[in-house]
Amino acid sequence: MNDPIPASHEQPGRIHSTQDRRKLHRGLRRGGLLSAMILAVIVLAGSAVRFARSREVKTWTLDSQIPTVSVLTPSPVDTAPSLVLPGTLRSYYDAQMYSRVPGYVKGWYHDIGSHVRKGELLAEIDTPELDQQLAQAQARLDLARSARTLSQITAQRWNALLPLDAVSQQAAQERTEDVAAKTSQMKAAQADLDRLKALKQFSRLVAPFDGIVTARSVDVGALVSGSVANGAPLFTVSEVGRLRLYVQVPQAYSSRIGPGIHCTLAVPEHPDRKFAATLASTSDAINAQSGTLLVELEVDNRNGALKAGDYAQVTLTLARSDHALSIPASALIFRAQGLQVATLTAQNHIALKPVQIQRDLGARVELASGLTAGERIVNDPPDSILEGDPVRVADAGTIHGS
Repeated sequence: MNDPIPASHEQPGRIHSTQDRRKLHRGLRRGGLLSAMILAVIVLAGSAVRFARSREVKTWTLDSQIPTVSVLTPSPVDTAPSLVLPGTLRSYYDAQMYSRVPGYVKGWYHDIGSHVRKGELLAEIDTPELDQQLAQAQARLDLARSARTLSQITAQRWNALLPLDAVSQQAAQERTEDVAAKTSQMKAAQADLDRLKALKQFSRLVAPFDGIVTARSVDVGALVSGSVANGAPLFTVSEVGRLRLYVQVPQAYSSRIGPGIHCTLAVPEHPDRKFAATLASTSDAINAQSGTLLVELEVDNRNGALKAGDYAQVTLTLARSDHALSIPASALIFRAQGLQVATLTAQNHIALKPVQIQRDLGARVELASGLTAGERIVNDPPDSILEGDPVRVADAGTIHGS
């Protein structure tokens, strides 16, 4: 018969097994907590890295959106500006000779290109109709003189009889008044005769001044009407010892046209020569259609090198402006608001300023207004640049626009 196991030997074994299980549970919990903490640390570290990288990307993206630009400063215009404009030469005087009397050309004595002196005969016109009118007017004058003489004699006789009461006072006064009427008729006949004589003088066409015959449209035997509206001029006489040069100057330069400007011209037939011209006058008004000022220059042509009607290329050297500045054409911005230039503030932000061009030289332009010396402007600005945009300057030093 087996003896039962004492209780004292079974109890320690149970206690030991329970403690082990508790220790095992505590270890598992600690391991789980540690694993959870490690996992949390890993998750947090990954999130922090991703956040930092996202922030770096955002910062890089924002930085990359700031354009990098080169800057320059406007240059003062040291040389006097010159304008090259087309011009037209005209004779100083230009007279178109018409016949004032009807008749037939009796003869002409100068052809085109002839140099004539003032008062020299150009052509004669045979005027038979006018000659008859002159004869009639002379006859009317003679008749009026005879009537006046007879009236004077009659009035003297009646006035002599008046003291003798042989005639009435009224009859004597009538004879005196008849003398006055006949005198007026004689003066009218004399005036008509003088008018016809003056008209007869126009049958001789003479040069009005020293010049050259530049046109002739008449021949011997041709009928002339005596009316300007019914035909071409018989002769055209021009003075070409001096010439007038007309130039249309744009409105932007009109205020700088005045005494002292230097003018030269060139013509196609003399490509290697320059001719001097002096300012004579201006129209002092802007043409509404062309927006230009008409300028008249005077050219000495005593050597006859130039011809009336010539096309000329005129160079006007204007007075230098103290406020004119020069910048590259690449710095200009063309928008709906007008012509602008992008300038930089002290904080390197964009400030758009409207400008006005005074002269376009192609690669460079001269500005009449809008900028001041020393301002920083953006060369070749991006199309998307706006007011207040920040920019990054490409070079530490300023590139001068000289």
